[in-house]
Amino acid sequence: MCSLEKSGNIFILTLTGPGEHRLNPTLLDAISAALSQVRADRSTSSALITTAEGKFFSNGYDLAWASTSGVLSHDRAKIMSSKLRSIVADLISVPMPTIAAISGHCSAAAVILALSHDYVLMRNDRGFIYMSELDIGLRIPEWFVSLIQIKAGSPRSQRELMLRAAKLTAQDALKWGIVDSAHVSADETVKAAIRLGENLIGRKWDGHVYAQIRMRMLATVLEKLGYDETVSPTRPRL
Repeated sequence: MCSLEKSGNIFILTLTGPGEHRLNPTLLDAISAALSQVRADRSTSSALITTAEGKFFSNGYDLAWASTSGVLSHDRAKIMSSKLRSIVADLISVPMPTIAAISGHCSAAAVILALSHDYVLMRNDRGFIYMSELDIGLRIPEWFVSLIQIKAGSPRSQRELMLRAAKLTAQDALKWGIVDSAHVSADETVKAAIRLGENLIGRKWDGHVYAQIRMRMLATVLEKLGYDETVSPTRPRL
C-alpha cells in the first residue's frame, strides 16, 4: 500500500504498486501509520516527501469500495472522509516542511491530499490534476474548498479546478499557481523534491515553530476539518 524510507533527514512516503492508489480505508490507515512513524523518528530538522509509483499519484476516493450495488454508501463515504480529514490534520501539524511529488494522475480527494503539503511538484510528461466532482455529480466538501482557496492561487485558478473540472497538465497547473514546479519525469520530480527538502533542512528551523506557523496560516481549514457536510447529515452542535 505504501512504504516509508528515510534518507538522512528526509522521509519519503511512497504509495506503492502499479494501481490507481485509491484512497480507501486500508491505504488511508497505512498513510496515517507512516505519518505517525515520521513524527516518532524525526530529527531536529527534517522534511517529508510524499510520492507514488506507477501512472497514478492517486485517483481519489475509492468509490467502488464505498458503493453497494452501484449506490454510494453514506456510511462508507463517511469512513473515508473521516480518515482523510485526520491525515490532512496530521500534515498541517507535522513539525517539518512537507513536499508532494505528483508522479502521475491526481484526482479529486488526491488533489486535496497533495495540496495539504507545503510544496507541490509535478511531473511534466504524464498526468493531470483533476477535480472530478462536477463531472461525476458529487458535491465538493466545504473543507476541500477552504483548502483550495488558500492553496490554489487566484479565483480564476479555483474556477478552473472546481467549476470547470479542468484536467490540468503540469504546465497548466504551474501557470495557474497550483503547483510550484514541473519536471520532465517522475524520477526527476522526486529528485527535485529531495533537493528542495535538503535546502529546507539546511535552514535548521525549529520544527514545532514551523508547524505552529503553518497551523495559523491554515486555521480556517483546521476549523472546518471537524465536519464534512457531504457525509454528515447535520452539523454538530458547538
